[in-house]
Amino acid sequence: MVTNGGGVLTGFDLLADPDDHAALRKLARDVAAGDIAPRASEWDAQRRFPDEAVAAFQQAGLFAITIGEQYGGAGLDDRASTVVLEEIARADINSAIILQITYNGAVRAVEHHGSDGQKQRWLPRAATGDALFCIGITEAEAGSSVGEMRATLTPDGDGYRLNAYKNYVTGGNRADACLVWARFPGGEGARGIGSVLVDLSRDGVTVAGVHDNMGIRATTEAELVFDDVRIEPDDIVVAGDAADTESFKTMLSELNHERCGNAAMCVGAAHGALEHAIKYANERVLNGKPLARLQGISWKLADMATELEAARLLLYRAVSLAGPGGIPPALETAMAKRSANLAAKFICDEAIQIMGGYGYSREYPVEKIYRDVRGLNIGAGTVEVQRNYIGARMSAGRPPTGPAWR
Repeated sequence: MVTNGGGVLTGFDLLADPDDHAALRKLARDVAAGDIAPRASEWDAQRRFPDEAVAAFQQAGLFAITIGEQYGGAGLDDRASTVVLEEIARADINSAIILQITYNGAVRAVEHHGSDGQKQRWLPRAATGDALFCIGITEAEAGSSVGEMRATLTPDGDGYRLNAYKNYVTGGNRADACLVWARFPGGEGARGIGSVLVDLSRDGVTVAGVHDNMGIRATTEAELVFDDVRIEPDDIVVAGDAADTESFKTMLSELNHERCGNAAMCVGAAHGALEHAIKYANERVLNGKPLARLQGISWKLADMATELEAARLLLYRAVSLAGPGGIPPALETAMAKRSANLAAKFICDEAIQIMGGYGYSREYPVEKIYRDVRGLNIGAGTVEVQRNYIGARMSAGRPPTGPAWR
């Protein structure tokens, strides 16, 4: 049994949508079907940012889901955002990422840790979708090893100057503001790492390039340069202290939201790939019978569906454990992301195999879904990083939440 703030959820309740979530799922599914799916392949082929998706989300009010009501949002929890991300990613991961960054990225960090001035300036704009955001963490020599980052803040009067080169910044070429992880004066390694929110129209900010990726081509990653950018006191989200790693730990915990969002997109995309495979297997006839009647194909569909539902249960367990306004626990989050990443990759691969040449062709959406989920196996902490964390916790005798482990 797991708790979810206001009550107790059994394993049977985890996937049951409350009334408000059921309505939200239908809304997101309608937007995905009407506004996203018909354009997804075009955005991918042209490497064009899906501005039409932004407009559709604005019209439906989907940007507001996790933002507090006092800032114009709906004030809903991680489970609500998971529902939306699943449904949108079923049609297109590129579009889902736009919501993911609002739900689980910079905006969430500002609401949890930012100043009143930051919240008043940015959160109402985030709730309407009038401002888009990105996160600058990765550097050329500091990917998963965040403590090796070179981004630095140097004192400048009552503020700082930021010098940084951030790579693989998702949507950085289109965003209005970036949550930049950087080292405050005097820090070494993980000590002193904090974060600042930078208006990307500020002097000294440059988009140095945009990656031409295998997948996630419409909301691709950018390279951002911050050259002696002025940072005001009110731009600081989490102040780093050179004496300890507490600020770094605070920011790492915020990544649990992002990892659950990543898992939600994988679950949604995998669901979409499975649906395409089932449709094809029922329509394709061999010797007078649909492919789906062949035991070899039937077993594939059985394994795909089972892996999908297992990943979905782990994901909903993690976000349900967060409770209202809380953060999903790190171990359960790592398990959910690892499982959803691998399930999505497996399901897409099997869908392509079932569909044969058509699955490998851009005439069908499955090859695009595979390219997109492959990137999610890297972003927000690789599968290997999740395994390292899970293994370390288990070997230290710190298992998941639940009576079976007591």
